[in-house]
Amino acid sequence: MASALTYSSLLTDLQSYFERSDSPFIDQLPRFVMMAENRISAEAKPLGFLRTVDSTLNGNTLVKPARWRRTKSMSIVVGGQRKFLKDREFEYCVSYWPDDAATAAPEFYADMDYEHFFIAPTPNAAYPLRMQYYERPVPLDETNQTNWLTQYAPQVLLYACLMEAAPWLKVSERLPEFQSLYQAALGAITKEDSERLIDGSAFVKVQ
Repeated sequence: MASALTYSSLLTDLQSYFERSDSPFIDQLPRFVMMAENRISAEAKPLGFLRTVDSTLNGNTLVKPARWRRTKSMSIVVGGQRKFLKDREFEYCVSYWPDDAATAAPEFYADMDYEHFFIAPTPNAAYPLRMQYYERPVPLDETNQTNWLTQYAPQVLLYACLMEAAPWLKVSERLPEFQSLYQAALGAITKEDSERLIDGSAFVKVQ
């Protein structure tokens, strides 16, 4: 039977790699996993992290989705046509539309802070909204044994965890080895996603 990576088996693997089973090390394992997940989310944008959500835009501030990391696109429907909003700096949007009370069809969006977007102009109607964004996968723990990483990129997750654990264990001499394995695995899934995008955009003429 094929073996699948889970949160529990990942913790066991980390103990095996370092040949450590003492309580101080075991107590740190959930932290290493959390830090590894954050590292991967910050350094990679695989298709598995991409989400599309539909909602309604009816104000000049918009709450970002849970576990949001980066926005890919934001669009509204105006007169039956999809219109993509342009990404701008917050200061640009405020300067472009300084009067919040004035309304018009939105043109721009900006990161207001880590939890909110700012929209300019202030919408003059409730517009159907579609957002594509990269998210941090649902964090692993005892109650959530699997996520996209354990299913589709277990080697990336494992090597990232080894990288996080090495400094704590004071075995920094092994860090280049783990970094090399991590970069190779990360490069492989990035290449795979790039090839999917190219295949999906190719036009094949049938004779």
